[in-house]
Amino acid sequence: MKKPHSRTKAKAPAKKTEKVPIAILISGRGSNMRAIIEACARPDYPAEIVLVLSNRPDAPGLEVAEEAGLKTLVIDHKPFGKDREAHEREIDAALQASGAMLVVLAGYMRVLTPWLVKAWEDRMLNIHPSLLPAFPGLHTHEAAIKAGVKEHGCTVHLVTSGVDEGPILGQASVPVLETDTPETLAARVLEQEHLLYPDVLEMICDVFAK
Repeated sequence: MKKPHSRTKAKAPAKKTEKVPIAILISGRGSNMRAIIEACARPDYPAEIVLVLSNRPDAPGLEVAEEAGLKTLVIDHKPFGKDREAHEREIDAALQASGAMLVVLAGYMRVLTPWLVKAWEDRMLNIHPSLLPAFPGLHTHEAAIKAGVKEHGCTVHLVTSGVDEGPILGQASVPVLETDTPETLAARVLEQEHLLYPDVLEMICDVFAK
């Protein structure tokens, strides 16, 4: 009786990761944006940056994005004067044209109007340098030291019309040392921001990709 021919089972092709198109808004150096750019370079990371937009023409982060080969755009807020919504309508048009499904705020230093928040409801993320709900707003590191807390950190949350009040998506903490200054504490928190933001974004994009 003839033995059956042995067959080598063909390997299934590697599944291509579905990448969710995202836009990043910056006003300054964009250090959190840099961490996200590095994460997006991974073949298995589920996000693709389709636009980096700034309200400041001199934002150093624009050069970082351009060096990474990303599309950049400046929509300066100054020509719009006090008409914040008019400025944001221009931003929204650019976001829509880019095909972005998610908007990531990475050091975007303008309080958004309810109009833009509503337009991107549940699709806009921000990172804040405190363990919300503690210390919303500015000067969080000074506030943490003054309050005598033992832990400080950062929070990724959805953006809502209330400043730093959106649903929390992830947090990372660091101990507050007796020798800490606002600068040393800020530096340690920033290291955690660079780890937390890409991780939370990955989680959100996995949900969007399904």
